Amino acid sequence: MKLFKTNLIIFLLISGFVQAQNKYKTYCNPINIDYGYTPIPNFSEAGRHRATADPVIVMYKGDYYLFSTNQWGYWWSSDMSNWHFVFRHFLRPEHKVYDDLCAPAVWIQGDTMLVFGSTYTSNFPIWMSTNPKGNDWKEAIHDFEPGGWDPAFFVDDDKKLYMYNGSSNRYPLYGAEVDPKTFHLKGYRKEMYLLEPWRYGWQRFGEYLDDTFLDPFMEGAWMTKHNGKYYLQYGAPGTEFSGYADGVIVGESPLGPFIPQSMPFSYKSGGFARGAGHGATFQDNFNNYWHVSTMVISVKNNFERRIGIWPAGFDKDDVMYMDAAFGDYPTYLPSGKEDHLKSKFTGWMLLNYKKPVQVSSTLGSFSANNAVDENIKTYWSAASGNRGEWIQTDLGSLATVRAVQINYADQDAEFLGKQTNIFHQYKLYESADGKNWKVLVDKSANKTDVPHDYVELAKPVRTRYIRLENIHMPTGKFAVCGLRVFGNGGGPKPDSVKGFIVLRTEKDKRSAWLKWYPVDNAYAYNIYTGTEPDKLYNCIMVYDANEYYFKAMDKDQPYYFTIEAINENGVSTRTKIIESK
Repeated sequence: MKLFKTNLIIFLLISGFVQAQNKYKTYCNPINIDYGYTPIPNFSEAGRHRATADPVIVMYKGDYYLFSTNQWGYWWSSDMSNWHFVFRHFLRPEHKVYDDLCAPAVWIQGDTMLVFGSTYTSNFPIWMSTNPKGNDWKEAIHDFEPGGWDPAFFVDDDKKLYMYNGSSNRYPLYGAEVDPKTFHLKGYRKEMYLLEPWRYGWQRFGEYLDDTFLDPFMEGAWMTKHNGKYYLQYGAPGTEFSGYADGVIVGESPLGPFIPQSMPFSYKSGGFARGAGHGATFQDNFNNYWHVSTMVISVKNNFERRIGIWPAGFDKDDVMYMDAAFGDYPTYLPSGKEDHLKSKFTGWMLLNYKKPVQVSSTLGSFSANNAVDENIKTYWSAASGNRGEWIQTDLGSLATVRAVQINYADQDAEFLGKQTNIFHQYKLYESADGKNWKVLVDKSANKTDVPHDYVELAKPVRTRYIRLENIHMPTGKFAVCGLRVFGNGGGPKPDSVKGFIVLRTEKDKRSAWLKWYPVDNAYAYNIYTGTEPDKLYNCIMVYDANEYYFKAMDKDQPYYFTIEAINENGVSTRTKIIESK
């Protein structure tokens, strides 16, 4: 009996330790996976670069499986943190296309995972596997004759199978029932939804939602069922824009009719890495909802993109939401059943926004300040990719550092397509005085490809200077679009925002001009908005400004706004909620 009690105590202590360790495991968007390089030569005329988008994550046998565009394979993970790549071509030799699984559909049917890539011009197979971790696949059907661009398949509780697809600035999303054994359509496709930019401002085309030379695109269907309701999700208005988002329409049956939610539920138009469109909603091992979606770079090509993962869910009124507040700051990974209406943000602030930077060398106009300007589109490049090139950031004063994210940029990269044997190596140093240095992180022996490496420190460090020293680059110059240091400064939080106003006129109810007095001890602001005062689910992070043109509203709905200030030490109290009719 004593031995049993002793073993039980040890078990409980170990379990508690493991839970405590998991509780504080974090990640930071864009997620750090070994993104392949674009395989399409004419997409890389402005420079070879990494690119993927249109992600899908599904749970299968306790693991997470991530598929995305043109990666020549897929990833699996047991914890949503450490992703393992499986190399696999899903096209037959006769398919002479670059789009190997472009905007793939992935679904679980019974005990089987199935995969299908976008096509209308060729009859691609549907692939199936009961051992995807072991890369064991065979054809479920040799030619899926209906085809479909940006497809998604959904298995309902009654085992009926449905397909949704569409990618166009002229045509709607379509849906149809599919025979789950033969994979033939059971009847004609039906129209599900067509964009309404005349009403919903966020659906307008252009970086500034100004209805430029094209109509908005609608794409990226995904279906989620919750509490007996069907949530058909879609991406709009264009993958190259900061406002790229996922909207949702809600119905009582898989093929509608549907009613739109006024605002996109997945929306991230501000911050370091922007965009949260064309994605998929999934549940983790604890049944918490998450949303994975596309993030925008679009510098060397419009289709230069990355992937982000966000806490999501449904509120008590079955409204679908995603939490993008501090969406590219350190965020807790799942460790148990969670309420995602309560933020998963760690509270670790950015410590080096626009702080002084020193570098070993600079290539042309790719200046050092670009590495700390909180813009993934700009970057610093050293004159070479040689060992010993370095960049150093000054936090301004002693601060408690808890994590560092290193976002590499592609400068003079040489690769086309997926590479499986490349790696980064580096060392991070810290110093309290800029003279005496200690190794903070040593990845000089690393053999993995880490283009957005995120390092959560085992113990926080009180320091002022952080230096990143290159040891090995997989290709090109040593270039960084974001050396981001997170923790807490230890000083006062910012003052609350004063003079916050929302100007919305009869000229265009889809748009408003937001203004406020600048807060002297703040470097950024979070604007929260929604169509009900207790559902301010959309958040826009604005750096170094005291105005914002918000053009994403439903013209027929009132909107509610509040704002908070941000600095290295924390977040201010929010302002009183303003109603805008």
